[in-house]
Amino acid sequence: MATTKGQAAAAGSRRWAALLFIGLAQIMIVLDATVVNIALPSLQRDLGISDGDRQWIITAYTLAFGSLLLLGGRIADYTGRKRTFLIALIGFAGASALGGAAGDFEMLLIARALQGAFGALLGPSTLSLLTVTFTEPKDRAKAFGVWGAIAGAGGAIGLLAGGALTDYLDWRWCLYVNIPIAAIAAIGGSAVLTESRREGGARFDIPGVLLVTGGLVAVVYATSRAESDGWGSATVVGLFAAGAALLGAFALVESRVAQPLLPLRVIADRTRGGAYLAVGLAVIGMFGAFLFMTYYMQIVKGYSPVRTGVAFLPMATAVLVSAGGLTTRLLPRVQPRMLIVPGMLIGSAAMLWMLTLEAGTSYARGVLVVQLLFGLGAGMIMPVAINYATHGVDQGDSGVASASVNTAQQIGGSIGTALLNTIATSATADYLASHASHGMDPALAKQAVVEGFSTASAWAAGIILVGALIVAVVMNTPRPEHQAVAEDAEPAGAAESAEPLPAHP
Repeated sequence: MATTKGQAAAAGSRRWAALLFIGLAQIMIVLDATVVNIALPSLQRDLGISDGDRQWIITAYTLAFGSLLLLGGRIADYTGRKRTFLIALIGFAGASALGGAAGDFEMLLIARALQGAFGALLGPSTLSLLTVTFTEPKDRAKAFGVWGAIAGAGGAIGLLAGGALTDYLDWRWCLYVNIPIAAIAAIGGSAVLTESRREGGARFDIPGVLLVTGGLVAVVYATSRAESDGWGSATVVGLFAAGAALLGAFALVESRVAQPLLPLRVIADRTRGGAYLAVGLAVIGMFGAFLFMTYYMQIVKGYSPVRTGVAFLPMATAVLVSAGGLTTRLLPRVQPRMLIVPGMLIGSAAMLWMLTLEAGTSYARGVLVVQLLFGLGAGMIMPVAINYATHGVDQGDSGVASASVNTAQQIGGSIGTALLNTIATSATADYLASHASHGMDPALAKQAVVEGFSTASAWAAGIILVGALIVAVVMNTPRPEHQAVAEDAEPAGAAESAEPLPAHP
């Protein structure tokens, strides 16, 4: 008996040690989506990047990440989640080194795309490792609470780190910083993680990969071209049409192939589908808020990069308090939409508050309010949506289900950044054109930037609001206690086919 208890304690310690190294990898993924944001003004000047092209520094990473995540999930399922985890860490570190050494815009874009590609292997392997490592409902709720806090707060922490690295070293260190993190995670992970994989031979859906990647690239590129060519131009309309056709063909292929890249059963479930939708739409606002507030504080308010990073700390604190306190306590007790929908409404309100910003608005009355609102909302959305993203899925599909929520996050970031940057840049140009008779002076230029961000923020608020309404209708999952009672009341034998509790998907 004593030996059994000792073995159980050792296994428990090993699980939490595994969470540490899995969490490090996730921190690196989330940091890299935002750590470069705060360095954008500096690297934009250094490499001579235009305002219309600056968003590609973000979208090259998120688009490659999101487009290849589904393939990464299948690779993790069939070739081994631990093996995929370790290979992805090494590749991510190498791509980061290339980006840090980039001498021009094109090399930096290639490095960012490579980071995204290796991130597409790392993301689903980390979440699927978490899924198969924590199987007890109580421990699983705690682990996903930690995971959600990382996912929600990591972006703001990345902005803080980016500010310090840019100010005291150089913007290139925003990429170099990944190398030691990856090394620690790889060494620790190789020691404590347990290998797991899906049985059977691997057959990868290459046509599906090409169709979904081509479709998403076409949509994002069309959005970015709209700033220079106009939304009604033949090029933009043609790209949107091509993207829609490719994505439609992808859906058709997935319904017919034997081993699809994205089994439609994974996203057809109302619970999981609602979770993916919530993450994707919330991230549109989150990435928009990061981008706009970074430029607002540095270009309009004249903050240094490190001061800008410090100014983002309230958002990280709000996410931690919301995710680690309120959400973790309520997650096992309430319907998921009772947390996600209010969180999205609060996020929408945060974007609307950005309409009150002027060039002379104080930090406390402007940016601080936006951060606290968005941090509170994100902390209510992310842990719940990530937990329910693998709800009821077969263990063999845990990798692709995990990849789907990461895909929603990255594609939301890609499309959101491209769309909102295009709207903001166009609105800024229109404001300057309408005030050309006043001459060009610094105050007018700053106000034009603010007007552009306000217009884009209004669009972001509307998108998140519509998403909240859809999630409220679609995600009709009962609260865990209700489901547990229903399962207990089933006749013998019926429980074998019942879905597990939401806290234990």
